[in-house]
Amino acid sequence: MKSLEELAAIKARMQDKVIMREGSGQIRVVVGMATCGIAAGARPVLDRFVEDVEKEGLADRVAVKQTGCIGICQYEPVVEVHEGGKDKVTYVKMTAEKVDEIVEKHIKGGQPVLEYTITHVGD
Repeated sequence: MKSLEELAAIKARMQDKVIMREGSGQIRVVVGMATCGIAAGARPVLDRFVEDVEKEGLADRVAVKQTGCIGICQYEPVVEVHEGGKDKVTYVKMTAEKVDEIVEKHIKGGQPVLEYTITHVGD
């Protein structure tokens, strides 16, 4: 068991990541973290989104969240990007490496990376 001081230090270190995930940004990134998503590799995808959003200074306008089953298990890991009043973009078969491109082109640049979306599976 950790001491109260050690637990307080851990809480302080993790607070920024929790705030980022719960942020009230204009863009919401939702990563499917049900059993199927986790088994397919969703944890590194979620972690990379949190890291990239923080590294790029986007935490004030981008919230990174996790959810349960999105309902398309055969395409896991699945990520949805919601932007204000726009339709959501659903990315499938995600990897941590693809996250960098999505953050750069879609989150920062406003252009979805279509080859990673559900509408382009099998193309």
